[in-house]
Amino acid sequence: MTMMIVVAAAIVVAGGLLIGAKPLQPRALWTVLLAPDGKIDSILVWTLRLPRSLAAFIGGAGLGVSGYLLQTLTRNPLAGPGLTGVTSGAVTPIVFCFVFVPWLSSVYYPLVGLAGGLAAALLTFWVSRGGRGRPLHLALGGISISLFLSAVTTYVLLLSGPQVPSLLFWLSGGFQGRSWTQLTYMTPWVLIGTAGALACQRVIGLLALSEQAAAGMGLQLSFWKPLVLLLAVFPVAGVTPVAGPIAFVGLAAPHIARLLRPNGPGWTIALTAALGGLMVVAADVIARSIAAPQELPVGIVTALIGGPLFIYLVQSRSFSLKGEA
Repeated sequence: MTMMIVVAAAIVVAGGLLIGAKPLQPRALWTVLLAPDGKIDSILVWTLRLPRSLAAFIGGAGLGVSGYLLQTLTRNPLAGPGLTGVTSGAVTPIVFCFVFVPWLSSVYYPLVGLAGGLAAALLTFWVSRGGRGRPLHLALGGISISLFLSAVTTYVLLLSGPQVPSLLFWLSGGFQGRSWTQLTYMTPWVLIGTAGALACQRVIGLLALSEQAAAGMGLQLSFWKPLVLLLAVFPVAGVTPVAGPIAFVGLAAPHIARLLRPNGPGWTIALTAALGGLMVVAADVIARSIAAPQELPVGIVTALIGGPLFIYLVQSRSFSLKGEA
């Protein structure tokens, strides 16, 4: 199933290479891919469209894995990078640095996002302990932290002057103009989170049962829970500086993966990554083709698609953490 999703994503990527202000024929695309010649079609594919599509796939895969880890760690089906404060925690300090610390190189933005995302997640967990960490209290705590950080971000935007349009487009989420540089900038963070999750699949399987069961089987929760949280924040820290916040992918992809009933947490992680990548690649193709030659932010498209999907999952009563241990 995972390979089928990856193949579907590859087909969508190939279709996206054909679409744009200057459409390409499949035969011309095949020629350019096999033998780039530096002409206009070759530049369109290798400089503009291919790195953008690959960045969309890798970004979506990272967000999906992050959402899966957060849902497993908190045992909350509503958990995700957006609803646990992780995304807002990464966005706010990056916007602050962009406006008030312009001399800071963007190379350090993932580290800034990592620190902010971790701080927001830990604050959410601390707030939810008032309800003993129950899913409802965790969701309310995450939403509260996200709203507070969004207000701070809005205030910083009001002080940013002429930088507002570019920041607003980035805050809508998107991959317009992303090149090989941004792709190489983001990929290691996603790979660390995904590879770490796969390496810890046995631990994740135990955490999916319950903390009591995991502790009874000898799992050191004081070590593994912070490590899993760190692995969940890594992809968000890498994707956010490049693409901005992208809604619903980290929430929906894990649930869709569970509906397909993969065999064990390792396959669930791989399937979630593939589904997340497919969702964002498809959204990116729609975003740059539905109103061509203008583009919509990818975050708007994923929200428009993810909202009804989220409602369907709730109404179908498939919204659970079952089928992953």
